[in-house]
Amino acid sequence: MSQNVGSVRQGGVAKSRDGFTSSFGVLAATLGSAVGLGNIWKFPYLTGTNGGAGFLVVYVLATLLVGLPVMIAEIMLGRKAKSDAVSALKTLAPAGQPWWLISAFGVLAAFLIMAFYSEVAAWVFAYVFKSLGGGLLSSDPKVTSQAFNALISDPLQSLLWQWLVLLLIGGILLMGVSKGIEAVTKKLMPLLFLLLLVIGARSLMLPGAAKGLDFLFTPDFSKISGAVVLTAVGLAFFKLSIGMGTMITYGSYFRDDQNIPVTTFRVMCADLFVSILAGIAIFPAVFAFGFEPAAGPSLLFITIPAVFASMPLGNVFMVAFFVLAAIAATGAMLSILEVPVSVFSERFGISRVKATLINLLLLALVGAGCALSNSTLSGFKLFGMTLFDLFDFVTSNLLMPMGGIFLCLFVGWVWGFERLKQALSNQGALRNEGLLKALFFVLRYVSPLLILVVMLKGLGAI
Repeated sequence: MSQNVGSVRQGGVAKSRDGFTSSFGVLAATLGSAVGLGNIWKFPYLTGTNGGAGFLVVYVLATLLVGLPVMIAEIMLGRKAKSDAVSALKTLAPAGQPWWLISAFGVLAAFLIMAFYSEVAAWVFAYVFKSLGGGLLSSDPKVTSQAFNALISDPLQSLLWQWLVLLLIGGILLMGVSKGIEAVTKKLMPLLFLLLLVIGARSLMLPGAAKGLDFLFTPDFSKISGAVVLTAVGLAFFKLSIGMGTMITYGSYFRDDQNIPVTTFRVMCADLFVSILAGIAIFPAVFAFGFEPAAGPSLLFITIPAVFASMPLGNVFMVAFFVLAAIAATGAMLSILEVPVSVFSERFGISRVKATLINLLLLALVGAGCALSNSTLSGFKLFGMTLFDLFDFVTSNLLMPMGGIFLCLFVGWVWGFERLKQALSNQGALRNEGLLKALFFVLRYVSPLLILVVMLKGLGAI
């Protein structure tokens, strides 16, 4: 039995809302949202290009000052309102004030992110099958580069894999919150950790692996610059799935007795642990075979296959690596697509099935533009960018940071400390006022300022 966590009115009739049914389900689903390709792909390549361990230290501090506070605030607002992201701000804001626009832009961000993220996930899923067939077995990065370019420049493959990914995610969402999202992530998250441990252990057995560990865990703070700090803050903000309504939506499925600060702190720690495990799985092997740790975005699809092809039983571990990357992408996409699905269902009073199918159809159409950005539509550009790059730029540098800033302003200056205290202390059942005051101060002053600086940097204003 799933727990009824509230109700929503559809067609004038109050209907019960599905929700998470256990503490482990809450943790698994929320962690599944936070853990994505950002952990397996973006964190390793940014760590590699920004000096290694020093970047990791700055990233952890940035997570505590930006990622964690905003995540707590979003989940808190979602649970308080027990509704979709747009309705939540409509319910909680003073009458007549358009704070719901924060969530409306968040929903737009989630949709656009899903449009291009589903294509990146499509490459990952394609690589699972390509590695199974031995099609990536080469220690020469030029060969693996050709294999990747052949995939992304083939319009048929790009569309087919993207649509298959969308069907998979849509099928899980059609099962609901408890039987779909929660049930699947409870199985996938432990499997992800297990695969990371296995691959990490194999990587550590390689001769020369110690150089990779030294790179990841011995800080050289001389490599830390203002640009590196801002990159770390930006990664901390984006990697926890905040600023686009996902945590508000998932928060609305939280149980009333769930300790939000403790749960989010566990998610943050687990998310960080996954990132570090990914680094352990990648950097010792990269150094052992003399590859470049600062390979950038190509690390996942070009360098990693060449690295695994260089080791005994490399293809087995390559398959395992791309399976775990596919798992990470699945958890993230479930939370991203759930945002517009819940809004369509609850705001427009249609069934969850119809809301899911409508969004899948829209994404298949809009996402096709991203899927074809490296082939048929490579010459079609807006503001000098392909649709893939444009959606990435607009969401990462404008919509998500704006959502984060205004959400902090709403909690810090409109909602106020007393409401925050009541919502996070579970109506006074939890005693942690000192920590709540610190959280409120960070949300009111520190987080919005740091996010603003990151946004200005992303827009090229500083």
